[in-house]
Amino acid sequence: MVVFLKVLLVIISIGLISVVLLQKGKSAGLSGAITGGAEHLFGKQKARGLDLLLSRVTMGLAVSFIIVSLVVAFLVK
Repeated sequence: MVVFLKVLLVIISIGLISVVLLQKGKSAGLSGAITGGAEHLFGKQKARGLDLLLSRVTMGLAVSFIIVSLVVAFLVK
């Protein structure tokens, strides 16, 4: 059981890394640092399509990673 969970943790880790690397950057240099916060705050730029999918997959993999990590830590201890 512990070996299966460790393998699952490695798979989730690789998936999380790859999904994060596939996402676009949220800002474009110094101009993005100045105006990016305002656009995000007022909702002018809504995520659609692939960006929305990658965001949701990232959130799911992150939650899965945390849960599996806690379970593995509990069982190994």
